[in-house]
Amino acid sequence: MHHVSLEFRHIAHAYGEIEALREISFTAPAGEITCLLGASGCGKSTLLNLAAGLLKVQQGAVYAGGALLADGGHHPPPEQRPVGLVFQEGALFPHMTIAANIGFGLPRARQREVAGWLDAVGLGGMGDRYPHALSGGQQQRAALARAMAPGPQVLLMDEPFASVDIVLRRKLRRDCRMLLRARGTTTLLVTHDPAEALDIADRIAVMEGGQIVQFGTPFELHDAPATAAVGAIFSGAQIVPGTMGEGGFATAFGVWPLATAKPAATGGLLRVGQAVDLLVHAERLDLVADKAGARVVDIHPVGEITRVLLEGAGGAQITVETRAAVAAGVRYRIVPHPESLRAFPRD
Repeated sequence: MHHVSLEFRHIAHAYGEIEALREISFTAPAGEITCLLGASGCGKSTLLNLAAGLLKVQQGAVYAGGALLADGGHHPPPEQRPVGLVFQEGALFPHMTIAANIGFGLPRARQREVAGWLDAVGLGGMGDRYPHALSGGQQQRAALARAMAPGPQVLLMDEPFASVDIVLRRKLRRDCRMLLRARGTTTLLVTHDPAEALDIADRIAVMEGGQIVQFGTPFELHDAPATAAVGAIFSGAQIVPGTMGEGGFATAFGVWPLATAKPAATGGLLRVGQAVDLLVHAERLDLVADKAGARVVDIHPVGEITRVLLEGAGGAQITVETRAAVAAGVRYRIVPHPESLRAFPRD
C-alpha cells in the first residue's frame, strides 16, 4: 500500500460570524501518526472534517500526496476520498456481526482478509459476535479494523479512545500505535489529552483559538516549547507570572535571580519591566524557612517525596516537591535551582 502525506495549506474556516480556523498550514508526513491537540472548541475537529469531506473548504486547500484533495471549488464526498474515518463512538452497524462490519465495503475477493484484521486488532475468533456483545474497547478495535481494511491512504481519527474505560485506554492506544506504524498508515488523530498525544504521536500540532501554536515531535515540544502554555502541557511544569527587573524576576514569591533562568530559554529578548511567564518544575524548587516567606497551605506526602502547596502575595499558589521535612506553621522562601526556569515574554 502506497501511503501519502496529508497537507493543509492556508486553511481558514468560519461558522457564520465565529472564526474557527485561521491560516492553518502544516503537513502530516507519510506513514506517521500526527496528533491535533487542544482544548474543546480550538478547531481540531473542524480541520479533520475538512480533510474527511464532512465540511466544505472555505479558504485554502487540502492535499494528499501532493495531489489536490479539496479546496473551495473541489469538494468530493467522503466515500470518494482516499481516507478512513474512526470517530469517538465507533458507529458499527448494530445488526451486523463484527466480521460483516469489518468486511463492509470490501469486494468479495477480499472478504477472506477479514480474519486477518480480526487477529490484527486482537479480536481473533470474535467475528460472529454482534457489537452489543463487545466492550467499548473491543468495539473501537473493530471500528479501527473496519476503517483500515479497505486500505485508505490516510486514516482520520476523532477522539477515538475517549469513550473507552480509562484503565484500558493506554493499552488500546499503544496497540493502535503499533498497528498503525506496522502498516505505515498516515494518520491524523484529534485529542484533547496531552498524555494520549505523547503516547501515540510521532508529531503533534498544538492548537489554540483556531491556530497552531507549535508543531513538532514530542521531544521538541518537551525540550523547546514555543510558549509557556505548551511547556506546561508537555513537561508537567507550572507557570508563575512575573516581571523582569534589574536584579531578577519579581514574583508573588519574591525576587528570583536572573541566574535561575536558562540563558537559552528566555523565549526571545527580555527587557526590564517586561511581563513574563516563568515555567518551573515543582522538584526544582528549594524551601528556606523565612518569616517573610510564603504560607504553607497543604502538605501531601507522596512516597519519598512531599508535595507542598504554598501561598504567596495576592493569594498566588505554587507547588514544591521536596525530600526535606516541612512544618505546617512555618513560612518559607522559595528558591529555584540555578538555570531551572524558562522565561517567556507575556503579551
